[in-house]
Amino acid sequence: MGKYQMFARGFMAIAGAACLWGCLGPFSKLAFSQGMDPLEVAFWRALFGWIFFAVQSVWKHEYSIDHHDLPIIAGFGFLGVTVFFGSYQIAVQTGGAALASVLLYTAPAWVALLARLVLKETLSVLKIFCIGLTIVGVAAVALGSPSSPAIAINTPALTTGLIAGLSYALYYIFGKHYLCKYPTHTVFAYTLPVGVLGLYPWIDFHPLTWIGFFAVLFLGLATTFAAYTLYAIGLRRLDASKAAVTATLEPVVAALLAYVWWGERFTLLGYVGVIIILSTVLLLVWNDSRQHSKNSFAHQ
Repeated sequence: MGKYQMFARGFMAIAGAACLWGCLGPFSKLAFSQGMDPLEVAFWRALFGWIFFAVQSVWKHEYSIDHHDLPIIAGFGFLGVTVFFGSYQIAVQTGGAALASVLLYTAPAWVALLARLVLKETLSVLKIFCIGLTIVGVAAVALGSPSSPAIAINTPALTTGLIAGLSYALYYIFGKHYLCKYPTHTVFAYTLPVGVLGLYPWIDFHPLTWIGFFAVLFLGLATTFAAYTLYAIGLRRLDASKAAVTATLEPVVAALLAYVWWGERFTLLGYVGVIIILSTVLLLVWNDSRQHSKNSFAHQ
């Protein structure tokens, strides 16, 4: 396969994953409209996603995990599934799909902080600037009163949206060690059931309508199993920086779907905040790519 073909396939895989993740908020709202609670939706998403990953692991005979890694993987299952899936669904319900998706993309700023605290990586002046810029972007979104009732700027929406961004950031930290060590489906075959068990005690189940069942099945199959699988395929063909840039399609898709489907709109100040947050993501990605290029050149 030529370099161009590899790039094209990698780009399409990452773009496909981003588009599927962009459907997460709108389809969650569809499930809410059928009487389901946020944590209930998160539970079904994790459960259906686990079934598909478990079947793939068994089919490929790739289900072995070193027992020394099990405690960390179980901990990630709680933080990366129970906390992340649950907080994101609450953010969608309380603030809207577009707002939740934008706040999720504070993750790179969280990554910079966690990389300093956990991995002892240097926190450069540029990274400190980007963290500050992210705070400005979130403030602009929060202060910009929504121009439609479908978006609600409130404390629960902002808090759970930022918690979702923080827990999503753990995927980058965790992935450096484990998603390179084990196949994606093997890791999620172990983490998702932990997340399901973590969500279960907090749920009051409601009768599933056909529309509600379709919505949560789509979340499990498309936004979990298919999206993570496509993202892993793309990472094998694109470097991490290009993949991260391509993945910023997610909040764009989410905002477009939320506007068309649910009538969600920000004010001008809110959209300025959105642009600031996404620009910060691109700036951090560019900086990481530049550092990687320097290191590669130094070792030649």
